[in-house]
Amino acid sequence: MSGNRTLILCVDRDDDIGFKAGIQSPVTGRDECLNTATRLGLEDPEDSDVNAIFQGVKIYDERCRKGEDVRIAVIAGNHYNLIDGDRKIAEDLRKIVWEMEVTECILVTDGAEDEYILPVIQSRVSVSSVQRVIVNQMPNLEGTYYIIKKLLDDPKHAQSILLPIGLVMLIFAIGSLLGSTEVAVFIVVGVLGIYLLFKGLGIDEYFSLALHGLQESFIGGRISFVCYITSIFISILGIVMGLSSFLTWYTADAGVLFYILTFVYGAVGYITAAFLIALLGKILDVIQNEPRILGRTITLPFFVMGLGLIAYGASVYVISLSTTIDFPIDGVDGIRTMMFTTIGGLILAFVGVYIQKVLQKMDKYAPEIKEKNGKRFSRH
Repeated sequence: MSGNRTLILCVDRDDDIGFKAGIQSPVTGRDECLNTATRLGLEDPEDSDVNAIFQGVKIYDERCRKGEDVRIAVIAGNHYNLIDGDRKIAEDLRKIVWEMEVTECILVTDGAEDEYILPVIQSRVSVSSVQRVIVNQMPNLEGTYYIIKKLLDDPKHAQSILLPIGLVMLIFAIGSLLGSTEVAVFIVVGVLGIYLLFKGLGIDEYFSLALHGLQESFIGGRISFVCYITSIFISILGIVMGLSSFLTWYTADAGVLFYILTFVYGAVGYITAAFLIALLGKILDVIQNEPRILGRTITLPFFVMGLGLIAYGASVYVISLSTTIDFPIDGVDGIRTMMFTTIGGLILAFVGVYIQKVLQKMDKYAPEIKEKNGKRFSRH
């Protein structure tokens, strides 16, 4: 191939073309991309991805008239899970770059959300330009109201905006009804803070991924579904026991770290058991369906047990230092407990790594052993 070949790349991170128009990505070629924009526009004329794809076709036509060697494609992610969607985008782009033999791309997006995956795009092909398509709107009150209304009508945005507001109002109303406005404000601020922390750290994505795995295990009739449900109930029990431990060893002159570790002291055993049961179900599924990746999952139970032991030892040590409560373990025994649990946790982690290495070696040499056994049997 001589010269540069440019890819005009339109990205639909939340897979509106698949969710609304039923089009499987990736889509390549001018006519196919134009057809995709038309079908999506007929399903939802107000979707901004329609304008982004038309902009991509326009750029493609302009480059062609200038005699440049260009290609055009539309790739989409996952409507329900952005992590899986970004992985799909990376894999689809890798195939497109290989098949079309492009050397650079012009990225066309409909806003900042799609530009989150810019590092993923750059890891597969050089990005020479980013074109962001913004639809012109009349800056009046009616237009603002209409935009807000459309955001709230979208289930994805409605869950992020309406759910926390409704939950906060409900908790405050219940607290006020019970005659304790100060407690209601305290709970509201705590719940809102936890929600913002989860959104800011992206923890909600992992919950969505776990829910998706639970749904798949139920549909597939796998043993992991029963293990997941059991682990959920044990986790709830662990939270209750952690709160009970917090109330039991609560003291007014302690710090935040002490309060956290009193909760950990009561909950860590149940939470660790819940994780182990869930991982047991996952390992059984892997053994039955994907034995090749057993080495990557077999270490997780050892790490979970190790972290559980270390967390338990740390909580016992910190609580035993307090002189204002009647804790059954004193300071010296608390130090011993922390030392033994830390050593035990490290040993479990090393055992998990060792087992992983052994399984990886077995997987590596398994084809050679099978081939030798096949030759031996063929001689007989």
